[in-house]
Parts: sequence; structure tokens; C-alpha cells
Amino acid sequence: MTHDPRPFGRLLTAMVTPFAPDGSLDVEGAAKLATYLVDEQRNDALVISGTTGESPTTTDAEKETLLRAVIEAVGDRARVVAGVGTNNTAHTVELAHAAQKAGAHGLLVVTPYYNKPPQAGVAKHFRTVAEATDLPIIVYDIPHRAGTAIATETMCRIAEHERIVAVKDAKGDLVASSWVTSRTDLAYYSGDDAATLPLLSIGGVGLVGTSTHFTGPIAKDMIEAYERGDVAAALTLHRQALPLFTGIFRAPGTMLVKAGLRARGLPAGPVRSPLVDAGDEELNQLREDAAKAGIVL
Repeated sequence: MTHDPRPFGRLLTAMVTPFAPDGSLDVEGAAKLATYLVDEQRNDALVISGTTGESPTTTDAEKETLLRAVIEAVGDRARVVAGVGTNNTAHTVELAHAAQKAGAHGLLVVTPYYNKPPQAGVAKHFRTVAEATDLPIIVYDIPHRAGTAIATETMCRIAEHERIVAVKDAKGDLVASSWVTSRTDLAYYSGDDAATLPLLSIGGVGLVGTSTHFTGPIAKDMIEAYERGDVAAALTLHRQALPLFTGIFRAPGTMLVKAGLRARGLPAGPVRSPLVDAGDEELNQLREDAAKAGIVL
């Protein structure tokens, strides 16, 4: 099966979900934030309702409202990917149906978490979701959160499905990822900002980022430099962004992204419990990390 080598472009951001001061969904703010991420941070696509978007604490109705607002705001010039992954295959299929109806361009589906299915169950989950809609799927492999890694053989088997086209790779195992990129045509996107350049070296195509709420232009330039063969320039840009590529994860990324956005006067609002808003000390550290990357927060 031959797919588009970059089905969602080179740079995607897992967008946070803006909330109003009372904790309700800020639909107008979501549209404004999406516009900023596409027009100023140079994203080719956005992931809506991923974990960074606080999907565990938003309702299905909120997810659909958010998705429609972002598609209306930027869907004419960027791809909008809906996070629909849960640890319940039937619920994931329901969310996939709703996302397709809302106009999503693709789906992000995480490995079922907590219940730790065997590899046969993992494969069945992804195939079932792939059969449920006509949308292309990004498989999200993040074992340190999901509790289960997608084995190389499993990844190669599910890659045979025509709608499973890409991977958000947060496994932290470049050898395993290298085997998959050598045996399939899955488009590998880094799910760890700082691992993007190493992943490009083994066949990766881009990044689904968190720090890219702020580092988007640097990350995009880095990927493009590597693609045109200017490895030295790509390495320089990697090293420039590294303090924020990594610093955004000193606390859960959602907390620090929202703190940084609030500092910039952009829509963010509070986080929902069980997360807590970043404090002054965390914001000051984030500003230091950003300054080292040449970014003012």
C-alpha cells in the first residue's frame, strides 16, 4: 500500500483547548488560537482533543463543538485531525463517526490505555476504528502513558490497512521505529519535540508537537532544512529550540502551554481538574527556557 509520504504535512500541533474563566469551553478562543497556530506558527495541521487538549476531561459534545469551530476557522488552509482515542473500542468508533460528520480531515487514535490489551487486541482496536470511517488514521504509540507499546510486528500488520497511514511516535525507541519505517510506508511523526531530528534521520517526516505553540517556525525550518540536505542547519535549529522542546515538559505540557499562552495574551484559560494551573515559579522557569530558545513569553 502506497500512501502520501506526508499525509498531514510536516508540522502539526496538538492544540490545547481554551476554556473560559468558569471552566466552560471557549469556542471563540479556540478559533482564535487555531488561527494563530496556522498563520503565525506555520502549522500544516492541528490535532484537536488530544491529551494536550484535555480530552480526558471534555465531553463528547464539547469535542464536537470544538472540532467544528476549528474546522470553520482554519480548515480551508490546514488539515484538522480529531483525537478520538479511548480505551473502549466502541466509544472510539462513536467519536470517529462524529468527527467524520463534523468534517475532520483525519483521526488520531491512541493505543487503548489502562486495560493493557494484548497485541491481538491492540491490532483489532485499530482495524475496527479504521473500518468505521473513510478518514485516514494516525496511530499514537505512547507506551509510558498507555501502558502498552505497539510491537513492531503489530505496527507492520496494521499498516496493511489502507486508512492507517501515519504514526505519532512517542515510544522513545528509535530502533523499533527504524524497523517499521524500513518495512512499511507509514508516515512517522515525532510525538516528542526533542526527538524530531533523530527521527527524521531514520525516515520520519515531521512532528506533532506541544512546544510548537511557540516553537513552530523553528521546528518547521528545522524539518525543511533536513529535507533539503542541510543537516548542519537542521542541527543548529534543533539545538536552538532544545531548551523549550524539553522545558515545556517540566510539568504536564498542557499546564505550561496554557501558562505561556496566557502570558502572551492568547486564548487558553484554566486547566480542568485533576490538572492545576501552573504557578509563578513554573511560569518563570518556562520564560527562562523560552528565552534560551530566543522566544519571548
